[in-house]
Amino acid sequence: MAPLWAAGFTTAFGAHAVAANLGGFSEDAVRSLLTLGVLLALYDGAEVVLKPVFGAIADRIGARPVLLGGLVGFAGASALYAVADSPGWLWAARLGQGAAASAFSPSASALVARLNPAAKHGRAFGSYGFYKSIGYTLGPLLGGAIVWLGGLRLLFTVMAVLAMVVAAWALAVVPAVPPLPRTRQTVFDLVRRVTDGPFLRPTAALAGATAALSVGVGFLPVTGAAAGLGPVATGAAVSVLAATAALVQPRAGRALDAGRLSIRTGITTGLLLSAAGLAAATIPGLVGVLLAAVLIGVGTGLITPLGFAALAASTPQARLGQTMGTAELGRELGDAGGPLLVAGVATVATLGYGYAALAIVLAVGPAVGLIRTSRRLLISNPDRSG
Repeated sequence: MAPLWAAGFTTAFGAHAVAANLGGFSEDAVRSLLTLGVLLALYDGAEVVLKPVFGAIADRIGARPVLLGGLVGFAGASALYAVADSPGWLWAARLGQGAAASAFSPSASALVARLNPAAKHGRAFGSYGFYKSIGYTLGPLLGGAIVWLGGLRLLFTVMAVLAMVVAAWALAVVPAVPPLPRTRQTVFDLVRRVTDGPFLRPTAALAGATAALSVGVGFLPVTGAAAGLGPVATGAAVSVLAATAALVQPRAGRALDAGRLSIRTGITTGLLLSAAGLAAATIPGLVGVLLAAVLIGVGTGLITPLGFAALAASTPQARLGQTMGTAELGRELGDAGGPLLVAGVATVATLGYGYAALAIVLAVGPAVGLIRTSRRLLISNPDRSG
């Protein structure tokens, strides 16, 4: 399983190591904020479009070839800029990285599910999420150090070498998992499956968790700076958020496998904790920022492994790639939608209202669930209503 953890680290590191350091790149390719924004969007945009496609291909030909092809493609796209060292090729390299990550990311998730029995899915996805979170955490730090030493060209060289090492490791260690026979699926069947509760509920929870995480990483430093905190304190708060999310995921997965935590309870608790963290961000000063970081970290750390375990449990193994790819699309939409919602509300009001708006969105699902549960209890026990 270790090469799959490394693949998760690679896509997370690749996304954040470059994104966090493009702003200081002085070449013509990143001359304005507009071009910077488009360049940042290339990676995520490719993932949004292509993850469901490559997930379906993984179901058809097998997840291992798509995993290996994606890693090799990522290495090639990274080497493209490292060799060319031209601002124009930076655009092509970044788009290629996003497309390649769209192939090996859902394939790795599908292999995690295929190579582990259902009773160990919580632990498996918890470990996968842990290493992916480490990539998100270390990406800006290691990426910044590498850029300081040798510029973006060195960073892309490191990413090319990393992807090739992981590809060789996966080729040697990850067993071949043949595709399973699949029944014919129409477009109507696909739409019905992805709008059904067993898929929609965990995917919506994963999108909400990613939205909260993205808002925490992006806006907590703004809140800290407004309260007079320096960059060291606000950077530490973001590190606390990422580290908390990473540490909670394996523990949540083990608790699920051991029967100490149910998927429904864990996801509900995670959404409420994330909402509470966003509300805590409105508390002035360092206390509010750190409390928000911890609560959002714990909440997202609970939701991520449980959401993927729920998807794996409710999906036919022959469709795991397509399901994981489509679920990753939901996460990408949350990654973009959360900051857009908070920023939009903050533009017409204040950042505190933006936090509150997203907190309400995250709390709606658990609130509706609690209301439905209460109604069912009243119907089954009518004497209690009086």
